[in-house]
Amino acid sequence: MYQSYSSPAGQAVNRKMTKNLSIVTSLLVLWLGRASGQPQQNFDNVQIHVEPVQHNIYMLVGAGDNTTVQVGSEGVLMVDTQFAPLAPKLMAEIRKLSPGPIRYIINTHVHPDHVGGNAAIAKLAGSDPALPLKIIAHENVLNRLTATAPGQPRFPEEGLPIDEYATPTKSLHFNGEAIIICHEPNAHTDGDSLVLFRGSDVISAGDIFTPGGYPFIDIERGGSVQGEILALNHILQLAVPAKTQEGGTYVILCHGRICDDADVVECRDMVVIVRDRIRDMIQKNMTLDQVKASKPPGTTTPSTYQPTASSPRTDLSKRFTKAFRHRRTVGGLHGETEIVFLHTCPHARNDGRNLCAAGSPSSCRVTSSNAWEGGSAG
Repeated sequence: MYQSYSSPAGQAVNRKMTKNLSIVTSLLVLWLGRASGQPQQNFDNVQIHVEPVQHNIYMLVGAGDNTTVQVGSEGVLMVDTQFAPLAPKLMAEIRKLSPGPIRYIINTHVHPDHVGGNAAIAKLAGSDPALPLKIIAHENVLNRLTATAPGQPRFPEEGLPIDEYATPTKSLHFNGEAIIICHEPNAHTDGDSLVLFRGSDVISAGDIFTPGGYPFIDIERGGSVQGEILALNHILQLAVPAKTQEGGTYVILCHGRICDDADVVECRDMVVIVRDRIRDMIQKNMTLDQVKASKPPGTTTPSTYQPTASSPRTDLSKRFTKAFRHRRTVGGLHGETEIVFLHTCPHARNDGRNLCAAGSPSSCRVTSSNAWEGGSAG
């Protein structure tokens, strides 16, 4: 299973994998370039629709993006702010729900359609030293927003999530209920947060998944296949379905409709199946072109999972192959003497936590996102 890099055979394997990685990386950069090169959107005709979710939680639907809003006697909490031009329209709808101050903004990750309206909302909300607005996100979001590339504009300081957290969870009590913010490492990005409104029984999940569409795993910003699966599993741990698996805990995504436990299960199973099929082809030393030519079931565009207009995702085999090739080349459980484990434990489960470093129960290391990224699986 494992080949030392110091041996001649190991060096040959390493050279082959490095070549494959460079090919896949080039293709992925081209794909991301097309995805980021979408035409500038005109927000003039966008209307904000308000959808009641459960208790005092609402979903504000904009230009393909959703904002979660919690209202109550203490004020307003928002999860994600969409794009800056939509801030006045968002505020107009929020004011129909509550005249209270905007007290919290929680950013689920770093993408512009989630943080773009921070500064504009902060300006519209006004400044009250007694009731300051706090913008919360994982520290990786703040780090990326402040690491401006040469020639790029700086992110507005008043919109930065300076109330960042670096722990697995951050909690607060607001409007009569506990709110728990959970970091999901290396899922959609490396700064994803889930927001659980414990009293209302609602989860705001950002871009962890999109109902009816393939997940967008942003590898350049720390996303990973296994992290995505672990995040979906975490949602399922938090969500409690009602009768016949319908209702109960509701899940708000930043794109698409309101979901429940059954929707998350369907997405999780789809990602696990695709992961296993691509991994099997990598074990057979197939190249990216061979994987694509074989059109493995679940990696092109089936009728159940359609790409969205805002994010092309029809070539899932490319993205998944890139992710696994990357882990296989640079990862390892014990440094350079091992290539990342790529087979399934005999007592595997269909929940994504089924990878091990050897093929027997006695040596199985049930994985975590850290293990998949090359850390200890113990």
